Amino acid sequence: MPTPLYVFDMDETLINADCAMIWNTFLVEKGIVTDTGFIDEDQRLMGLYAEGKLDMEDYLNFSMAPLTAMPKADVDALVAECVESHILALQFNHSKTLIAQLKRDNIDMVIISASVTFLVQAVGRRLGIPVALGIDLVESNNCYTSQISGVPSYQEGKVTRLNQWLAAQEKDYSEVHFYTDSINDLALCEHADFAYLVNPCPRLRAHANQPNWTVLSWD
Repeated sequence: MPTPLYVFDMDETLINADCAMIWNTFLVEKGIVTDTGFIDEDQRLMGLYAEGKLDMEDYLNFSMAPLTAMPKADVDALVAECVESHILALQFNHSKTLIAQLKRDNIDMVIISASVTFLVQAVGRRLGIPVALGIDLVESNNCYTSQISGVPSYQEGKVTRLNQWLAAQEKDYSEVHFYTDSINDLALCEHADFAYLVNPCPRLRAHANQPNWTVLSWD
């Protein structure tokens, strides 16, 4: 009997938005960020991400700057508030249905995202997917830094991180089903046994005519 693993990108795949952008806007709303150009710079960098051209170290240096002096517990509390008040309502109905079905069938699920781990895990817990892999950050003096720990789960790094996770499991999975919207995840789409392109960006859609790839329209 096959033992499938269902793997999900998070932003624009499970959630009809980019959670990192929502988080950064939330930091402005809370008064933690007061730089008037912060949101414009965030949008510029995320435009590069959409094109598959983002330098992740540059992005983390920018996005983590307001948080590196804040205790981890305070950051995590803010993240939980943001997820509850700003993110959960944006979950795709189709993703709710699929997650519920997979849970009923006792099929394992993993989120793997290019957002930072503390955000990905907070969203994953509320969606009912406890295994959530994001970009791990070095910690210093009980605070998060902008420095990446290990391999970032970004572009080809998602394949590496998933393989590392699989190697640490006692269970052997017979097939990997991967859901994403983004050209940044092309490598993992090609690595998976089955790829599902959720409202894909034009560059990813251009690759859709491959065996075992399906285009989905989710709302």
